[in-house]
This record gives sequence, C-alpha cells and structure tokens, in this order.
Amino acid sequence: MLVELRAENYAVIDHAIAVFGPGLNLLTGETGAGKSILVDALGLLMGGKASAELVRHGAGKAVVSCVFESTAGAESILEENGIDCEGSEIILRREILSNGKGRVFVNNQPATVAVLRQLSPELALVHAQAETLSSFDQAQQRILLDRFGAISTDAVAEAHAHWRSAADKRDDLLQGEQDRLRMVDLWAYQRKEIEAAQLEAGEDDALETEKRVLANAEKLYAAAMGAFEQLYEGGASAEAALRAALRNVEELARYDARFNEAAQQLASARATLSDVSASLRDYAEGINASPERLAELEDRLALLDRLKRKYGKTVVEVIAFGEEVSRKLAEVEDRDEILKQLRAEVDQAAQAYHAAAGALSAERRAAAAKLAKLAEAQINSLAMKVRFEIAVQSAKQESEWTAAGWDVVEYRIATNAGEPLKPLTEIASGGELSRVMLALKVAVEETSAKSRKTNPTPRTLVFDEIDIGIGGRAAEAVGQKLKSLARAQQVLCVTHLPQIAAFADQHLAVEKREDHGRTKTQIRTLDDRARTHEVARMLSGAKVTDTSLQHAAQMIAASR
Repeated sequence: MLVELRAENYAVIDHAIAVFGPGLNLLTGETGAGKSILVDALGLLMGGKASAELVRHGAGKAVVSCVFESTAGAESILEENGIDCEGSEIILRREILSNGKGRVFVNNQPATVAVLRQLSPELALVHAQAETLSSFDQAQQRILLDRFGAISTDAVAEAHAHWRSAADKRDDLLQGEQDRLRMVDLWAYQRKEIEAAQLEAGEDDALETEKRVLANAEKLYAAAMGAFEQLYEGGASAEAALRAALRNVEELARYDARFNEAAQQLASARATLSDVSASLRDYAEGINASPERLAELEDRLALLDRLKRKYGKTVVEVIAFGEEVSRKLAEVEDRDEILKQLRAEVDQAAQAYHAAAGALSAERRAAAAKLAKLAEAQINSLAMKVRFEIAVQSAKQESEWTAAGWDVVEYRIATNAGEPLKPLTEIASGGELSRVMLALKVAVEETSAKSRKTNPTPRTLVFDEIDIGIGGRAAEAVGQKLKSLARAQQVLCVTHLPQIAAFADQHLAVEKREDHGRTKTQIRTLDDRARTHEVARMLSGAKVTDTSLQHAAQMIAASR
C-alpha cells in the first residue's frame, strides 16, 4: 500500500505531501491544480523516464519520494540488489537536476532506475492518462490472465529449466569443436607436464621451509646448541640452577609443608626444561648441511615456480588445472558418446516441456474465454460499447520457449461497431484505456476473491481521469467498480466527476493558489464536512449552494 507521496519543485508543484490510506483514495480539484502531475510523479518513482523540464522554474532540482508498505517480493528484490530493508516500509526517492541528470535512492541507499522498475510490479501499477501501455505489455497481459484463472506456471518453469540445462550442455559441446580439437595437442602436453611433476598439495611451502633451514644450517646449529648449553649442558646451565634450587626447597618442605607446592612446581619446570633441551639437541643433530640436498630443493622449487607461472598461483591451482585439462581431453575422446547422451537428454526434456506447455496453453485458452466475456460486460457498463477478446497463440518454436510457457497473450478490442478487433495497445484515448484497465482489474479481482480464501498480493492501482467522456449512470458505475476493486487493493484515482468522488474512502483535494507571484499547490485530506463541500463544488461549479450541498450529502450517503 502507498502510504505517502511527496513532491518538491516538481513541475508547477513547489512542495506537496499526500497521505493515503487503504481502500479508495480519490484526488479532486480544479483543472490545472496538479492532480495528474502527482500521478506522473508516482510513475517516475516506478521507473518512468525523467526530464530536466520536470524541474520547477528557478529551482536547482526536483525531488519526488514515496513510502510503500513492504512486501515479501519487494524485500527479495532489494536483497538481490544489495539494498538493506528498513522495517516494514520501503522508501523511494528520485532527484532530477536542472541539467537533466538524476539520482535514485531506495531506503536512503543509492540505487538505479532499473531497481525501481523491478520493484514496480510489486508495489504499484500506474495507468496514467498519457501512458503508452508500456506497463501493460504482453507479459503483464499474460500475468493478469494467469491470475484470473489461478494458473500455475511452476510445472512449465521446472520443465524449461531441465530442457535449458540439457540444451546448454549439448551446445557447449558442439560449439567451437574445431578450436577444441586444435587444442588437444596443447592439452595433452600440459597434462603430461603436470603429471610428470607428481605434485603434492602444499609441498611448495614445505620445501621453502626446508630450503631456508639448509641455507642457514650453521647458524641454526649454533643457535640450537647454544640454547642447549645454556639450558642443560653447561656448568652454569639453567637446569643446574633449578636442580640446586629444588634441593633447597625440598629441604624447606621437610620442615614446613607450605613449600610442598613450590617444590612440585620447580620439579615440573625442571622436567619442562629437560624436554625443551632434548628437542633443541635433537633439532641440532638433525640438521644436515648437505649441499646436494640444497641443490635438489632448489631444482624442485624452480620446477614448481615454472609450473605456477604457467598454470596457477599455487600448487593446488596447478593440480586443479591439470585435472580440468584431463577432463577436457576425456570429453574430446568420449565426445561421440557424450553427445549421444546429451541429445537424448535434450529430446526427453523437450518432450516434457511440450507436454507441460501444451497443458498450460489449454488452461489459458479456457480462462481467456471466460475473462473476455466478463471483461466485455464490465467495459460496456462504463459508457462504452465494445467487443473484446483475449487471443492465446502458441509459438512452439524453441526460440520462443520460456519459463512461463510458449504462449503469446494479446488483449484485443473494437471500440466502434463494424471495426475489426485490434490490440489493446492501439487504443488512442487515455480515458478509454483507463476504463478498460479498470474493468479488467475488477473482473479479475472479483473472480479471484470468489475462488480463493487468501488475500491478493498487496498492490496499489492508480487510475488517472478514467471519467473522460462519461457521466450520469455510467459515472456511478465507474465509482461502484472502483469501490469494489478497492475492497481487496488500494486504489488511487483522479476524477472530475462527483458521482465517482462520492465513493471515496479517503478524499484528497488538490488546490492551487498564488503566493508572492508564484503558483503553489497544496493537498488537503478532507473530513466529512469538507468532503461534502468538495462534492457540492464539483456538482455546481464555483458557487456552492444549499441545494448542491444537500445533493452532495445524499450522494455520499447513497455510496455507502
């Protein structure tokens, strides 16, 4: 749900804040007050195209921001893009500089317009007056049909993943086969060179340590034996001093028990010193100052360095490279058998995809017939006389296979008698388009609510001036449909008709005034009294009469 929308120095708006609630939120006001500009601002936050012309004259930048209640899907998108979630809300902000450049922030963290476009389907669908149906492309049309028919694409997605994986393995084997064969001699040489070295993981570190010992054998021997003499062997050694001290402390302990523990500690220290001394002596005796062994080590390390320069930074990486080369050679040697197996796997996976996609197509065609019939009735109740159908065409060539099936779903409409059905994208009137979208949404949501117990995915639907060219009973029907749709989802609508405004759960008035020679826009949330006055203004014009107030009160009461 959209909680708040802010705009600063955006078009004719200097600073405006709109706070929304659940249900049906209606925006009204005089022509040119900035109602549709607010819808455009929300569209910008959904990833719409920005322009320097949007910056208010005299300002350095325009800023639009909004707060949405978070959804599980939106949080997953944020996580995939490395953006932290902030509690139960998602904050979007976009800045447009006067030079045309801009910045995007999500939860006060730098982001991109692409992230906004990813979030858009989870947060809001904006049907702006001048939109080109880019937000309701064939993918969205298919998704709406699947939602209506409670159609799951899981089986097709799984079958597609298996087929794609098998096909990728087959293609990888076939691709660049000549280059692969030309590499066989090189791979064979590399494998032979690495295998001949008989490498062991970590041996380079061990050999470096041994080399340092041999290269400094005399120093190490002198140091070890010097420490041994000082600790144990010499006349003034630490062991001799400890032995003498232990005799004296033991003598004390014979007469005073307080020294028993001290005697034990000295005995333990003497034993430790003896162990250390033995280790030093053994180490010194084990030093083999062999020039032959040193030369052998240097040759081995030189070999390892040469292999590491060619195949990896460490011996472990060189070993891994050799294993990979062996795998490639085995693959080439066994290519025909492997290719035969992969082709069989691809054929089997393709058959499984055919079955799943075919079943999905049948479900969609059945759902399309039902939705088209319901939608046509809904559209015609909104002061339109149309024919409507939903075409489901199966593109069975492999290039068209997707995780959502192979169907191309297209909504078609004829808005005038005698005209052929055309794609929905060719509707010229923004008001007609909005009414068609409203009718479709109502048909889908009403059916979905009857067929399932769970609530729909939280989402905000925005309709800009869907009342163009209608009035009277048709306007009342639009209001009723908006109200019906708003029972399950938050709906925002810009309207000029009192018949629609009377149905609002929350009514916001967009007002324009002049201050110090500049136009300013403000947004007020109307209480019951102010709401009645606004509906009366919409009924009678600039001059509100008692009769219009009474009529407005009756309309609002009837809408409840």
